Amino acid sequence: MRSPLTGLRSSCHALPLACLTALFSLNVEAATVNVTDLAGNPLENAVVEVYFEPAPTVEDQSHNIVQRNATFHPHVLTVTTGSHVAFPNKDTTRHHVFSFSPAKIFDLELYLSETPPPIHFDQAGIVVLGCNIHDHMQAFIVVSDAPYAAQTDSEGTLTLPALPEGSHHMRVWHSRMDDSQTVWWEGDISDSENVAVRLELNAIPPQPPEPSPLQQRFQQATQSH
Repeated sequence: MRSPLTGLRSSCHALPLACLTALFSLNVEAATVNVTDLAGNPLENAVVEVYFEPAPTVEDQSHNIVQRNATFHPHVLTVTTGSHVAFPNKDTTRHHVFSFSPAKIFDLELYLSETPPPIHFDQAGIVVLGCNIHDHMQAFIVVSDAPYAAQTDSEGTLTLPALPEGSHHMRVWHSRMDDSQTVWWEGDISDSENVAVRLELNAIPPQPPEPSPLQQRFQQATQSH
């Protein structure tokens, strides 16, 4: 039997623009999260966090975000607080990776094949990555302190692990949400019955800016070295 979610909280505002819809079917044994847009198209790389007690011990991990064809791979990476991320450059063009996000401010100046030391992500939050040479390059690192955090697949689906009995707090984030550095959907879920949630969020597809003539000349000069 399905029941409406009680105690739903959201930091989002009603917006007349295109929206995301998150549909959640939750069960303690095989809970699934399905994230789609209003047209029913699946949304990949939505991050789902679940908070519960007792929290398992999670070890710090090492990850890579690779620069290839002037694109960050992966576009979204979820890591535990305390993890390290390296940024190898597989292009023949130099890149300048940086972030001004409050969760992690760093600056890796121009480099080619010699990968700089990994960055330590010791504070939970959303970290937006950019390249100071290629304005269209963007990626996101979600640094999570939740006992469980993972991303939806290409079908917009995520299968949660079996959860302890009781009520648990869940958060959902997507890079196409309004003010994607701070806005999460938040609500409480229960292991005792299935719950369906319909959530509308701002979802304007990002449009990469056109480089200015000055940027084009700078990029051409950089690529020639």
